[in-house]
Amino acid sequence: MTTTHFEPAADGTAATHLPGGTPEPRGPLSAALLAVLTHEETEADRDSAAALWQRLDEAAPVALRETADIVADEDLQLSLFLLHLLHTGPAPFVRGDVEWDPRLIALRRSIEEPFEAALRERTATADPEPTSGEEVSEALFAMTAEVTQPTLATWASRHATADQLREFLIHKSIYTLREADPHSWAIPRLRGRAKAALVEIQADEYGGGAPDRVHAEIFARTMRGYGLSDEPDHYLDEVPALTLAALNAMNLFGLSRRLRGATIGHLAAFEMTSSIPNRLYSRAFSRHGYGADVTEYFDEHVEADAVHEQIAGRDLAGGAADDDPSLIADILFGARACLHLDELTGTHMLESWQNDRTSLRAPTVSEKG
Repeated sequence: MTTTHFEPAADGTAATHLPGGTPEPRGPLSAALLAVLTHEETEADRDSAAALWQRLDEAAPVALRETADIVADEDLQLSLFLLHLLHTGPAPFVRGDVEWDPRLIALRRSIEEPFEAALRERTATADPEPTSGEEVSEALFAMTAEVTQPTLATWASRHATADQLREFLIHKSIYTLREADPHSWAIPRLRGRAKAALVEIQADEYGGGAPDRVHAEIFARTMRGYGLSDEPDHYLDEVPALTLAALNAMNLFGLSRRLRGATIGHLAAFEMTSSIPNRLYSRAFSRHGYGADVTEYFDEHVEADAVHEQIAGRDLAGGAADDDPSLIADILFGARACLHLDELTGTHMLESWQNDRTSLRAPTVSEKG
């Protein structure tokens, strides 16, 4: 991430210079938010702090009103990512303990609500709703069967260049260097069979107690083996809004007890569509001569996720539906949202590469400051 400076605000607020390691803003809202997060308030500095908060208060409704597509909006998705980051970290550029600042919680909710509404609208279906855990499991297996031969992974296994695979790892690093964490929020919110199933899956994701087997750490070795940084969010400035939206949806679901069903459905779809793509990605890296230091992560998930998909589809999702039928609609919503966002990011990468374009961002002059 790069050092950025903001131009003076329209109201004459002084320009704000941000410390090194701070993400680049992508519009007025993320600029105002970063100015607040990086400002260390003191007794003698209350006036300037108040001015920064005022800029943030004014920027949020404008950004929400003017967005053409919240799912792909660079400014809003980065802002939501930063607000979630306060609960997860690492965020070394943040000054002060603002995780539970009610003003930032209100801002987060003001973005999450239309984001959730957009995902619900895009994934709505007229299909009859299941009424039992068994029917939920059947619906999930039918839904995910349609993407068991993913277009992006199949194309990458045959055609992706070394540079395109580098881009793929950069996109993937935003979530995978903190893999499993967003879904773990649901553990204390479940009971019985569903809770046991989620813990079983997450225990595997966290290496079964062996630090070097934690999946995020295995992926960190993949990044290093490819000559890339394994620092979380090192490539944040390079990835587009769609990549952020995929992780933002996970955290939106995970941070809200109300949406625990969506977390279950998201994880189920995630696990049920993972094994075959990972086999293909391993093949793509092997085709370029990369060995186990790069392919281990993908090879690990071929076997692990073949087991996880059964646990997630039947014991986690099916068990939760039987225990609390009111969760059924959100279980299916979470699964559809996962598949929809995966399709958006996959299509973006594939269309970019097939047309000899980068799938990463090229920040505009105004964003650079």
